[in-house]
Amino acid sequence: MQVIVTAAAGVGKWARAVAPCGVELQQLPDLTERLGKVPMGRVYGRVCGVEGLVVKVAGLGEVAMGSRCRILDIPGEGQGAARMGEVIGYNDGTTLLMPYGALDGIATGNRVYPDPLPPTVRINHSWIGRVVNGLGEPLDGKGPLAHHGGEDRALKAGPPPAFQRGMVGAKMDTGVRVLNTMLPLCEGQRLGIFSGSGVGKSVLMGMLGRHSNAEITVIGLIGERGKELNEFIKEQLGEAGLARSVLITATGDEPPLMRRMAAYLTMAVAEYFRDCGFKVLLMMDSVTRLAQAQREIGLASREPPTTRGYTPSVFAELPRLLERAGPGVGKGMISAIFTVLVEGSDMEEPVADAVRGILDGHIVLTRQLAERGHFPAIDVLQSVSRMVPKCLTPQENELVMKTRQMLAVYNDMEELIRLGAYVKGSDPQVDEAIARMPKLEAFLCQKPEEKTTMPESFKQLGAALAG
Repeated sequence: MQVIVTAAAGVGKWARAVAPCGVELQQLPDLTERLGKVPMGRVYGRVCGVEGLVVKVAGLGEVAMGSRCRILDIPGEGQGAARMGEVIGYNDGTTLLMPYGALDGIATGNRVYPDPLPPTVRINHSWIGRVVNGLGEPLDGKGPLAHHGGEDRALKAGPPPAFQRGMVGAKMDTGVRVLNTMLPLCEGQRLGIFSGSGVGKSVLMGMLGRHSNAEITVIGLIGERGKELNEFIKEQLGEAGLARSVLITATGDEPPLMRRMAAYLTMAVAEYFRDCGFKVLLMMDSVTRLAQAQREIGLASREPPTTRGYTPSVFAELPRLLERAGPGVGKGMISAIFTVLVEGSDMEEPVADAVRGILDGHIVLTRQLAERGHFPAIDVLQSVSRMVPKCLTPQENELVMKTRQMLAVYNDMEELIRLGAYVKGSDPQVDEAIARMPKLEAFLCQKPEEKTTMPESFKQLGAALAG
């Protein structure tokens, strides 16, 4: 451990010397208290090696897991470009540090200074309509964020106390027919979108961002392809959607720590607006890439891999993060949509299985529907909202149950119907399902720019069932 001695030594003597004539030291309690808190020295360590994604630091002293540190270039080489990193473990008397940026330029002997404060970020209303990275730095070229107002929020805060949280509220109008009716999202509810790649997750998120009646939308794009950021903003979300949104992004080429930090920041921003009393819609795409980032961090810190290569910390981290969404202690709400990229359309893969057990329902997008031009490609029979039926009126619940039964009957006989093997008149229920399916299919499909309110959705569903 190395220490730089500061000029704070001899605080009492210095205070007596600067006390004005005729003023007792006792009349300066605030000054002496502040000077007493000035550290007598500043601890730092030095880089002693790099292994993979991890920087090994010797002499850093007692620093806690998750603490931030600042890595400086070797003295004498310019001003010393600072790099931020985070403590992820310890090994053989050294501290293991993972930087938020690239490892290029880091050399043995670089000084490393620990940050004694927990990771926080100042959030205020100037964030609305902006695009930032995982550290809260603007990416949209609209200038810096305002630093006055708002409050500092902990990035790694815990969920609200379970017994103090409010109850899930009324149905949220998402503007999407199939969600308004068959899979309602209530205020404070958490739903998952489970699908493979390229079946319309981003388009559905854009529809929710534009059409829902949420007051503030917070969107986290975790590990996405860089070229899709502008496409999502301009084509899916649009100017109107961005105007009431905060978008946090960390692309797939960024270090795993930055991707994880973007997820923490997404949740912290949503919590800030929730505590301001807003009804917040939080969307995070995707939890799978967050889990992959945590796996990289765990493996770099020598954590043993378990299920399909995922480390135990992945399955400990998921509930800690996802449980932060939902009703708050006050009047605000976070209604959340988390996407899960299902590998090989396997709904039982570890991340999908873990997330499904945490959330309050799941929406399944299937490639079969997408290939038929059915968008949004939601498989209603595989999808569940745990707020049904208590969030529906008796009349609405009757429409939903009748629709599900009709879809199930048609799904059971679909192969025979397509082959022409079913004989009309053999089963009245099948005959009715065949007659109603064209209108039900039209109801379940919706163009991205089309918005359907909650009353209109149930009206159209009733008309489709009536034939």
